[in-house]
Order: sequence, then structure tokens, then C-alpha cells
Amino acid sequence: MVTMPMSLRGAALAALLLCSSAALVAQAPVPASSAPAAAAPVLPPFPEWLQAVREEALARGVTPATIESALRDITPVEQILSRDRSQAEFKETLTEYLERRIGVPTIRLGRTQRDTHATLLAKVQDAYKVPPHVLVAIWGLESNFGRFSGVRPIMPTLATLAYDNRRSAMFRGQLFDALAILDAGHIDLPRLKGSWAGAMGQPQFMPSSYRKYAVDFDGDGRRDIWASQADVFGSIGNYLATNGWVAGQAWGRAVKLPASTTALEAAAPLRTDGCRAAREMTERRSLSEWQTLGVRAADGADLPKADMVASLFRSDGASYLVYQNYEVFLSYNCAHAYAMAVARLSDRIADTDPLPEPAKKKPAKKKSKKRK
Repeated sequence: MVTMPMSLRGAALAALLLCSSAALVAQAPVPASSAPAAAAPVLPPFPEWLQAVREEALARGVTPATIESALRDITPVEQILSRDRSQAEFKETLTEYLERRIGVPTIRLGRTQRDTHATLLAKVQDAYKVPPHVLVAIWGLESNFGRFSGVRPIMPTLATLAYDNRRSAMFRGQLFDALAILDAGHIDLPRLKGSWAGAMGQPQFMPSSYRKYAVDFDGDGRRDIWASQADVFGSIGNYLATNGWVAGQAWGRAVKLPASTTALEAAAPLRTDGCRAAREMTERRSLSEWQTLGVRAADGADLPKADMVASLFRSDGASYLVYQNYEVFLSYNCAHAYAMAVARLSDRIADTDPLPEPAKKKPAKKKSKKRK
């Protein structure tokens, strides 16, 4: 879940609801169709369940001291379950969403942050080949440029979600990952905070993603994605690089389709596996194949003569050919609203188009005192 016509804090929270809470399931592809789900198992009373968690954590190698401090006095948090079960349906179109998220103030702040952290971002780019404007765009969308990364203690959140039948196994694994993070000393328990869905720090990593991708870029012995700017940017860079980032390649482009798309749809059908967003894209074809099928650049020009493959994605009457790096954005959060927001914001941070200056506030008129 990186503006909206609301407060910055509200904007960041809305981003967490759409983006970060989805990031956990985004990394697990969902089949196009599946058999009816089996009846959920009946869980034991919470104290009994928690004791089993303690025993399994100990068997996994977590120290008794960490288990005791992290799980002491934990009880299910009803507000977490209510939030998880009552997420508002996202009814905006992609165009409406992007118009709200990628506003002039966000672009301006993104450019400012890019310049402020230019030296550090250059070092991260050298290490992971991900350019500064992309790193800053993801940081901006995930935590409003570091200003909102979640305030909920992670351990009660994960324990609550793990005890719930809906996704018990998934969150139970996240709970053990969080215990391992504490046990390794990367973060102190009072600072282990995040969103209501368990996403942590400025990059909004789930505990499993933290263990895979978080890095100690500043070399202080901790992978601190909560407070170390070096670790934040380094971890985002490592995530993208590990998931297939292609240096020097764009995310994609807007395109124009032929009047009839019958042949195109037969030659490049929609995918049948992966998450929902993946299944909304076609199978990959080379740019030369798309050219043969009548696809052109948005201005009507021929497509680039490059040895690249792309998938076609259509939404709100617009069409895009998206490349490997767009799919890397989807690996972070498998929703087109998110991936396209990263793509658009990163482009606007990188370009040099002047932005309109904010309107100056008119000085308040002094009230004249009436004579008695």
C-alpha cells in the first residue's frame, strides 16, 4: 500500500489499507480457479493456542527470554479482526486513483527527497542498480516518505491474525518470523511497530519479507528499516534487485491498439495463473510481435526496435505495454493501482518538467475596532 485530498496522515493510512495490507498476499500467486475450501479447523482457547506457539518458537531456536518478553500478556485485539474483515471495497477507477495519489505536492516532495538523499541514493544504486527516483517513489507510497510507517505493536497484531481461522497458517508463519527478528537483535520490542496487517517500517515489509530482503546498509549491525535511512533505501533496492529488476529498462509505456483487437487477443491471451493483477495482463510477447499485431506507441509511432518482451494491460480505456520492471513492482504489491502509482510517481520524480507553484495564502484582513 506511496496525494489525496485529506491530511498527510490520512493519506498515508489510506495507502497502507490499499497497498501494504495487500503486500503480504501479493507475493503468493493465486490460482485462477480452485476447489471449494475445506472447513476451517476449530482453534483451541487462546491461552492454549499461545502456549503451543511458545513451544514451537522454542523448537525453532528462539531464545526463551525473547519468547517470554514478546508474548507476555498478549490477548487477541478485536479491532484488528474488525479491520481485517471490513476493508472497504475499492471502487475508484485506476485513473481516479492515480489522480488522487500522484498530485503536485507529492511529486514536489519526492524530488526534494531525491535531492536531499542524493549521495546515499547513489550508493544504493551502485549496489543494486535501482535508480533513485524508483527508490524514492516506493518509499513515498509505502510510508509517505517515512512519515507514517505504522504505530501498532506488531506482536499482538500478528498473534491476533494468526489465531483467526481466515489466514491462520500464513500469519502464524509471520509471527515466528517476527520472533526471529527480535531474537536477532535488529529491533527492540518497544520499537517493533507497524500497520494493522503486520507490515513494518518505512518500506512496509512483512516479517517474512524483512528476513529475506532487509539489509544493514549503514553497517551498524542492525537492519533498521524503521529509523535508518540507509537501511530503508538499501532494503528497497535489495528487494527489487532480488525480484528481477533490470537496470536501465523502463517500466513500460502507454500504447495505441488497432481498431480491431480480435487477432491480438487470439495471439496474446490473458494469463491464467498468478495473482489477480497478473491475470489481468496478457502473456508476454516480443515488441516486434506487438508491432506486427498493430500495437503502436501512444503517439502512433512504431514501437522501439529492442529485444524486449512485454505484456499488454488495459484499464479505463487506456492500454499499456509493461516490461519486466513493472512486474517487479507487482512483486512488491500485486495490484495495478500500486504498480502504476509507483511507475507514474517515479517518472514524475525523474523528469524535469516544472511544477506549478503552490498558491500563496492571502493575509487575513484585520478586523477594525468599532468605536463605542
